[in-house]
Order: sequence, then C-alpha cells, then structure tokens
Amino acid sequence: MPLIAQLLTVFLFTCLSFAARGEKLRIVTEPWAPYVYEENGKALGLDYETTAIVFKRLGIEVEWQFLPWKRCLSMLEQGQADGALDIFHSDERDATLLYPGEPLSEVEFVMFYANEHPHPFRTLNELRGLTIGTSPGYLYSEDFSESTLFIREPAPSHEANFGKLVRGRIDLLITDRRVGQHLLDELNVRDKITQNPTVISQQSQFLAVRRNAGMDLLVQRFGAELKRFKREPAYAELSARYGANPAIGAKTATATAAAEKTVEQQESGAR
Repeated sequence: MPLIAQLLTVFLFTCLSFAARGEKLRIVTEPWAPYVYEENGKALGLDYETTAIVFKRLGIEVEWQFLPWKRCLSMLEQGQADGALDIFHSDERDATLLYPGEPLSEVEFVMFYANEHPHPFRTLNELRGLTIGTSPGYLYSEDFSESTLFIREPAPSHEANFGKLVRGRIDLLITDRRVGQHLLDELNVRDKITQNPTVISQQSQFLAVRRNAGMDLLVQRFGAELKRFKREPAYAELSARYGANPAIGAKTATATAAAEKTVEQQESGAR
C-alpha cells in the first residue's frame, strides 16, 4: 500500500475511533479576545471560528473548554485534554505536543501605560525599576523574560492587569496588541490608557495536540486544510471582522469595576 494511502487510513481510523467511543476531540483554551472568547454563551473569535470550520471540513467533532491558561496547560500534561487552541511554540513543548505547519494567527506583544502615570519608551533599557504586569505561563521574548532591570508581576487575568494599571498598582502591562485594544473598549478605559508603539516580540499562535497515536496525521491534515481555507474569500471576511479594528465590547462602568475586583482574587493561569 502506498505511504499516502497508509497515512490516510491511519487518519480515518483516528477519526472513527473518536466516533466509535462516542467521544469528541477535547480542545482547551483561555478567552483571548478577539482571537477566541465567549459572548452570551456563544464561542466567537478569529482563531476559534477558523478552527471550528477546519475541523468541520475534516469531519471531526470537538468539545471545547474555556479555562485559565495555566489550567489548560495542566490538562494537556495530565492527558485530560487532546489539544489547545492559540498556544505558542517552544522547543520544550515539542516533546509532548504536535504543531501543524500553518499557524492560526500572529501575535504582537506591546505594552500599555496609564495616562496619569505615563511611561513611553523605545527600548527595554528605559524600564529600569518599573513593575510590569504579565500573565502566568505566557511565553515572552528572552530579552523581556530574563531582564533584571524591571519587575514582572503576574495577574490572574488580562482584565485584572488593566485594573491594576488604572489603579496605579503597576507601571505598565504587556499583552497582544489586538487583545489590549479590545479590552480598552470592553472595560471602557480607552481614555485612561495608552498603547506604547514599541513591539516587544512577535509570536505565532497554533492549534496543537498531544502526541498520541494518529495525531501526527491529524495535525498534517489540519495544517493543509487551514492553509487552504486561508486562501478563500470566507477567511478574508472573517479576518476583516476581527482584524485591524478592535472589537467593541460592553462599555460600562460595571465592567471596569469587575476588572478591578478581579485584582484581589487569587492568581491562576496563563499562554
């Protein structure tokens, strides 16, 4: 039997094995708007909707769970999840995870500061002595992660980091540009916070799965179908909807108060 036929047979049996056991592919992720999030009980976002379309074309049913990122990583390690959406690649993760050749999206990490306490900068060397809000478990650039010039202080959520920034409990925070712009509107703090233009690092986001039997072909098929979908007008429309213009959320004082309240909660996870 030709190699390609053997591989397709393995892929078919992998899909059938899930169906035969009445199981779905278990994918975990953390809300990370506008890439993936929930609104009124409905899952949305550029990467979520792209992934859902690709899996539907492959004939694979998926069970989604939205959790703190640290919990997502723990479930992957313990075999309680088959894969994770919007995960960064690292050499350490290659031992346990498989990544398709095609990424879902590109992330640009930038920093934000409060207008009442501005800290504009061009290089990390200008941040000496400052405290920067981070997310636990996220992979930042080596220069940022290993610098001894400033303090990195994790928060339990992105909303909590923005709450801490508004309240002056941190000097800056680091997050993806589109995520940050989305939250400025979601939390109604656009007039209080400014994005610094310097890009700290860029990362590709993937759908990665655990190294199990048959998963290598699943990843190949997913990557090929994802690449095909990205060439279609449907993807261009989807990308434009979540693209350069940040999604507008509920602009309420309640949302801002909730973000500030979250600061006091116990720290949990992250990317």
